[in-house]
Amino acid sequence: MNLHRIASHNLHTFRHNPTAEISGALGDLGTFLPIAIALALQHSVSLSATLVWSGLCNILTGAVFGIPLPVQPMKAIAAVALARDFGPKPLAAAGLFVGACLAVFSVTGLLHRFSHAIPIPVIKGIQIGAGLSLIIAAGSNMLSSLHWLHPSWADNRIWAIAAFLGLVIANVYRRVPYALILFVIGLVFAIICAAIAGHLPAVEFWRPSVIGFPGPHAWRIGALDAGLGQLPLTTLNSVVAVVYLAADLLPEVPTPTVTAVGLSVAAMNLTGCWLGAMPVCHGSGGLAAQHRFGARSGASVIFLGAVKVAVGVFFGESLLPLLKRFPSALLGVMVIAAGLELASVGESLNTTGARDLAKARPLEVLGDDDARQEIGPLLSEDERKRRWMVMLVTVGMLVGFKNDAIGFAAGMLCHWGYQLPGVVESVRARWRRGIHLA
Repeated sequence: MNLHRIASHNLHTFRHNPTAEISGALGDLGTFLPIAIALALQHSVSLSATLVWSGLCNILTGAVFGIPLPVQPMKAIAAVALARDFGPKPLAAAGLFVGACLAVFSVTGLLHRFSHAIPIPVIKGIQIGAGLSLIIAAGSNMLSSLHWLHPSWADNRIWAIAAFLGLVIANVYRRVPYALILFVIGLVFAIICAAIAGHLPAVEFWRPSVIGFPGPHAWRIGALDAGLGQLPLTTLNSVVAVVYLAADLLPEVPTPTVTAVGLSVAAMNLTGCWLGAMPVCHGSGGLAAQHRFGARSGASVIFLGAVKVAVGVFFGESLLPLLKRFPSALLGVMVIAAGLELASVGESLNTTGARDLAKARPLEVLGDDDARQEIGPLLSEDERKRRWMVMLVTVGMLVGFKNDAIGFAAGMLCHWGYQLPGVVESVRARWRRGIHLA
């Protein structure tokens, strides 16, 4: 890994278009903020520790990988923790369990082998399913409770519609720093509402502390009830799918290996959970969101990480009343934009954009320029339909059951089902050859 080249790429990209990198850095806040705030309000995590530790992880991943790799909550663990009112130790046990499992998978090479064994239609199905899940979550959790003028003047359907119209315009004019504009508007609204209520944040320095070793009960409910459900989600969506998505979205930047990303997720949780920080991962949805809003290098997440560390160190828990007032109308539309960006990768399933179809063609000289054209084998109509069906089965089962593992299993079964006639024919041919030789 050439850290000097990555640093040069980060610096050059930020200098060339700083507004886009800053806007992209804010793209994943629609996922990060609601979960972090909810867990902090029920005292499952320390908000200041979460901000500082996730910020440091942002800085390190941006500097090491050179791409806008997000640091976002482990959603399955967060969902169980919120539903069952976890304390800090069971939540830490869940994060430590997933981190330890990923460390073992990465070091032994199991993660690398696993990634190569998964068909591209299943991977794209996981990515599309994750994107649709984000859109559904935004509609059902963030936007469904809004009314035309309620719950407040700063957070209602009118602002949600305005934000969505802005998103439509930003899809046409891609250089518009949409996420940055939306975040600034939302922050101004939140400050005004907090000032009216007399709950503006005050300087409150972070004092780091260790939560202590989780006991047997904490391990049982944390690892078994929350960690087991998170493990396939993290492996598929936060490691395997994010590596393939990085290659699709940023082909000009060297893609990190599955093993490197797996070790990164393991290290983040095996260290930060002891401080009371929220369990985190690298999600494909966050990468899609940050790319959608302009991020093209690690500089974007380094900037975000520096802001998180500064805010966490100097304000910490006093930020909760302010962050609670950030308009759901604006956060919801940001999540929808991320979901649309992630789901759009399925379009290349049967084109040379799919990695299993692409193959390099020798350089051809066109005038004074060299061009490399990626071409792949032609697919028959039946092959296209089969690949499309495998992807749809993966998407449908993932979204229907709200479980990445079920979507993955269904997609693999569908893929193997299509391989069955070939396997049967191969066995028959070998049997006939055996009879003939006898």
